[in-house]
Amino acid sequence: MDRRRFIALLGGAIALPCVATAQQKAMPVIGYLNPTSPGVAAPATAAFRQGLSEAGYVEGRNVAIEYRWAEGKYARLPSLAGELVDRQVAVIVTGGATPTALAAKAATGTIPIVFVLGSDPVQFDLVKSLARPGGNVTGVTVLDVELVPKAFELLYELVPAAATIAVLVNPNNLLVETQVRGSQIAAHNLGVHLLVLNASSQSEIDAAFTTLVEQRADALLVTGEPLFFGTARDQLIALAARHAVPTIYQFRQLTVAGGLMSYGTSLADAQRISGVYAGRILRGERPADLPVQQSTKVELVINLKTAQALGLTVPPSILARADEVIE
Repeated sequence: MDRRRFIALLGGAIALPCVATAQQKAMPVIGYLNPTSPGVAAPATAAFRQGLSEAGYVEGRNVAIEYRWAEGKYARLPSLAGELVDRQVAVIVTGGATPTALAAKAATGTIPIVFVLGSDPVQFDLVKSLARPGGNVTGVTVLDVELVPKAFELLYELVPAAATIAVLVNPNNLLVETQVRGSQIAAHNLGVHLLVLNASSQSEIDAAFTTLVEQRADALLVTGEPLFFGTARDQLIALAARHAVPTIYQFRQLTVAGGLMSYGTSLADAQRISGVYAGRILRGERPADLPVQQSTKVELVINLKTAQALGLTVPPSILARADEVIE
């Protein structure tokens, strides 16, 4: 082997590790900010990764994901969003709740943000309009307070003798006034008394159930608050069972975990769409040009095992409308 060829081969061998390192660094990183916890959000993150794969991205193969979990504590969201900004991620996906999206937007005006939330993003100044968001933020909205009247009707249909129906809300939730107002209208239309229960922590949830028992509420509606379907999910289901209170929740995962009934938007569908949007942004599209999508898939889920434990017979009219019946 002549000297020139040897040097050329040697130079190539030295360059290969550098090229490999450069390619590894070039893998885009998504920051995933969620107000709940990994276990509770597992179905949502799986749906998000499905959406990513539909857009051509697979975690660990051609994209990396940095996860941050607030564990139901809104106060942690700003610092967690700041961590993702410092990490210089390519896009931030906020996996639920308006405060999560607001924390991300406050942390950066340049990194693209994809939200999933149940409020009006224009009202909270996240986007300029649904059709043309402008700026660095876009995402997916889900039906939330709009479904409260129907949830009340379903609960009353299941427990027609109910004289008092309670609603559990987090007073710190940005949508609490709308949630309470919708509950008041629904209760008035049904001719039942409404008992509003406030809880912003797990200890306050215990206290709320004490009040519920003292006031002899006949049924309970749990609003779509991240604390309720996140950190406190199992606590709520256990308390409802212990006090034999027929309860309707907003999201499917609570019914799957042992709750009686749920009626609300499919979070899996919304998360899947957010994954698709994140992938499109990684491919070069701008959030400003991606219209805010609305996930309109609503699901009614019944847990017959829980109904039997409560001594309830689910009317055929409800079973016929159910998207899923757990036996």
